[in-house]
Amino acid sequence: MTLTVTRSGRAAHAAPPARWRGRKVQGWLYAAPTAVIVGVLFLAPLVLVVWMSLNRWPLLGPATFNAPDNYLKIADNPLFVDAVVFTLKYTVITTVLLSGVALGLALLVQERRPGIAFFRTAFFLPGAVGFAAAGLLFYGMLNNDFGPIDPMLQALGITGEPVKWIGTPNMALFSTITLVLWRFAGFNMLILLTGLQAIPTEVYEAARSDGANRWQIFTKITLPLLRPTLALMLILSVTGSLLAFDQFFVFTNGGPDNSTVSMVMVVYRDAFFRFDLGGAAALSVVLLAALVGLNTLMMRRLR
Repeated sequence: MTLTVTRSGRAAHAAPPARWRGRKVQGWLYAAPTAVIVGVLFLAPLVLVVWMSLNRWPLLGPATFNAPDNYLKIADNPLFVDAVVFTLKYTVITTVLLSGVALGLALLVQERRPGIAFFRTAFFLPGAVGFAAAGLLFYGMLNNDFGPIDPMLQALGITGEPVKWIGTPNMALFSTITLVLWRFAGFNMLILLTGLQAIPTEVYEAARSDGANRWQIFTKITLPLLRPTLALMLILSVTGSLLAFDQFFVFTNGGPDNSTVSMVMVVYRDAFFRFDLGGAAALSVVLLAALVGLNTLMMRRLR
């Protein structure tokens, strides 16, 4: 950009060269495909869901405006309150256990030594299995009629009769959490391992030279420097747990007695069993608002 001098002696900016304008247009062209994808796959559906939540939207037939009835009747949904309590309980337990297991695995494979690549791959390998496929796998393994787990436990003398893995509310929750830990511990381990390897080794060497023990190094150096990575993992874990659907739909089908019905399953049942698309859209908007608020709070607290 060039400068010109006015009659008063002050410098004034001239118009930017044509090549700068060309670069600006080129930048917009580069960003256009991403903007189109975000608009078509995110913004347009979001606007549609908000509009659906303000209407009585049957599966067949015209929609009629009825705001705010869909939001007011959420509290009358017989499954909603129980689903909220269960989802929050599931989120807390899963996030705590998953964070602990993933951090332990990351610390275990942090240092380079012979054979460590094998263990890193083995820990991460379950993450390559689709969630629905993992649910079917666990269902087949834990099934009381043809699953191999119960005969193995009885042969070893650990149990005297088949365990109702998904036959009681507590066991269904325990089995589902075990499935989630098996499926996601390796993935979260990889996230934390990336953060651990970004910590300079000179910091650890300086701490050891000052006489710090392993616990002091872990609490005073590793955890504080790992905080941004932990924040990312916690946000992903909490968001995934609050939006849990596949594991309950495939593995427990919300049973027994609707004890493992998550909030997303309530949305699914309202939309495709009760054919109340407007009510399901209202539940989705409420869930989205809660997720945005919770993630914003977590990012501010963990920053």
